[in-house]
Amino acid sequence: MPLDAPPALEAPAPEAPAVEQVIVTAARLPPAAAEAAFSSVHLGERDLARTQRVDEAVGQTPGVSLFRRTSSLSANPTTQGISLRAIAPSGAGRALVTLDGVPLNDPFGGWVIWSQLAPESLSGVDIVRGAGAGPYGAGALTGVIDLKERDAGVAGDVSLGELGSERASAAATSTFGRFEFTGAAFYDKSDGYVPVRGAQRGAADTRTDLEAKSISGRIDLATGLGLLSLRGGFFEEDRGAGLAGARANASGNVFSATLVKAPRGEALGWKLQAWRRTSDLFNSSVAVAADRSSTTPANSQDKTPATGWGLNGALRQKVGGLEWELGADARLNDGEERERYSYSGGTYTRNRVAGGKTSVVGAYADGSWTTGPWLVAGGLRLDHWETTDGFRVERNALTGAVLLDQRPADRDGEVVSGRLGVTRDLGHDVTARVAGYTGFRPASLNELYRPFRVGNDVTEANAGLKPERLEGLEAGLSRKGAKGLIEATAFWNRIDDPIVNVTLGVGPGTFPIGGFIPAGGVLRQRQNAGSIDAVGLEGRAERKVGVVTLTSALSVTDARVDGGSTAPQLTGKRPAQAPVWSATAGLSADLTETLVLATDLTWEGKRFEDDLNSRVLDPAYRLDARLDWRVRPLVTAYVAGDNLLDADIQTSRTADGVPGYAAPRIVRVGLRVAI
Repeated sequence: MPLDAPPALEAPAPEAPAVEQVIVTAARLPPAAAEAAFSSVHLGERDLARTQRVDEAVGQTPGVSLFRRTSSLSANPTTQGISLRAIAPSGAGRALVTLDGVPLNDPFGGWVIWSQLAPESLSGVDIVRGAGAGPYGAGALTGVIDLKERDAGVAGDVSLGELGSERASAAATSTFGRFEFTGAAFYDKSDGYVPVRGAQRGAADTRTDLEAKSISGRIDLATGLGLLSLRGGFFEEDRGAGLAGARANASGNVFSATLVKAPRGEALGWKLQAWRRTSDLFNSSVAVAADRSSTTPANSQDKTPATGWGLNGALRQKVGGLEWELGADARLNDGEERERYSYSGGTYTRNRVAGGKTSVVGAYADGSWTTGPWLVAGGLRLDHWETTDGFRVERNALTGAVLLDQRPADRDGEVVSGRLGVTRDLGHDVTARVAGYTGFRPASLNELYRPFRVGNDVTEANAGLKPERLEGLEAGLSRKGAKGLIEATAFWNRIDDPIVNVTLGVGPGTFPIGGFIPAGGVLRQRQNAGSIDAVGLEGRAERKVGVVTLTSALSVTDARVDGGSTAPQLTGKRPAQAPVWSATAGLSADLTETLVLATDLTWEGKRFEDDLNSRVLDPAYRLDARLDWRVRPLVTAYVAGDNLLDADIQTSRTADGVPGYAAPRIVRVGLRVAI
């Protein structure tokens, strides 16, 4: 038959009846096209598998860090707040952390108890840098860390290591008829280390031991209305604070229900979600003798019961190149702290109960338009915030007499925020983008009502705090091809009315706010102090050369405070705990078919411990390495070293110059199963 002759016609086969295949996964809307217009980094399961803790995984991205240099291995719960871009780290955190849309930030303090999730329970992490106006709303001041829970396969890990490290974690998904069940469990134990080293260490300095555990379960069901997910989880961690008599215990649970109808073609998609989170915190602190030979009880935060509720809903549709989303959300927090303090004569002489309620209710419109090489995305939000029913009552513990009864007036307000981004494909795998955004973060209950003490330093609360506001601009250029990627982003951000711990005085002495401050101690108060301006550059690159993959990333952020009339002494200073420079370099090599070597080197410039920039934390580096040996197709044995070169990484410095350090070298061996 000639090549150009038409083929012989055959009778058509009977058409099989169309059967829609239902794939059950976690209930979530697919990623919106608008997200591509903003600076983001994705971490996959391979990135998560190399670390023991979720905060350590996201911390590999320069500019992403907890308040201090310590990870959740040794960080007090109240310092586990996470921030992006090193603009102004905070114990409460200036980033919103979500798990499939449910906020993980504590309803009382805003921090995140990272031990409530193990890396094995996640399928990925999306880090969106820059204020997350759009669908994210309150709390996403410097960005969003969006965690995706596992919805397929099995992952398990057990390991033993130095410092008495014991860890076991497992997560699995199974299908039973119309139901899909996902469960996860996690246990982590460490004898810890002593943060103060050398001749300055005294009998007062003890280990930061840790025991953490969590368990969660999720049921997914495809219904006639959409995909329904019901999830519940519980966590608890108990840890030493590195000083004799100082400990912390954090616990809580969360329940959520999500119903999603994913958009298909031009059909309308939607999401409804409700959640409830409870938490509690015990946290005791001590005063330290000048020679560090002993400690004296300072205060005991016996209970901190708090509850957060939330609702959110969204409608989404894509018609041609236009995708739009309309939504609304509400978050309500209610909590109090119950504390004993003013230790004298072998007993606490005063009691304090303080707390209140906060709420944010908002609505938004967000969308994107794609045409040819162009993507234009934007969103607008309107939020109403309230701080109500605040109180702080202090009593004489021996007589019951009321010493202080503060009932601050209720406050509320409205905030309009938005974002706009434009992306253009320039060809040859090169993309350019520009974006602008605004965002806000209301003060947490902890910042409004709870004073706290660390060693001899006292920080007072402030019931009059206003929400922080951020505005920013950025421009980026990236190239992504088959052999790797390279990208760079320049940005400018300003935070107005940042909540800053402002120094009021140095001990020894008695002050109208805070009372007696011992020698070597400092009195501070949370205040809205002027503004913080930050300009920066962030970049990353990845290149595959044969069996070797090279990665690198850099973050440069020059942040400066303008204290205004509130705190003029801070003008020109850098925010506490905000380094200018941070960088990472990594290498992954497939040495053989069964051996894989991975190394990560991180470096960070100096930080300042305090608002006055008087306590300097030296530059620090850390080398981590891991060797994986695949002993079976689904089983991998490994040996890993954290801080392999045993570098001295300063994390704190007292007023009298005593530094504290992050963990020394820890070598561990383990076994991982992945299906």
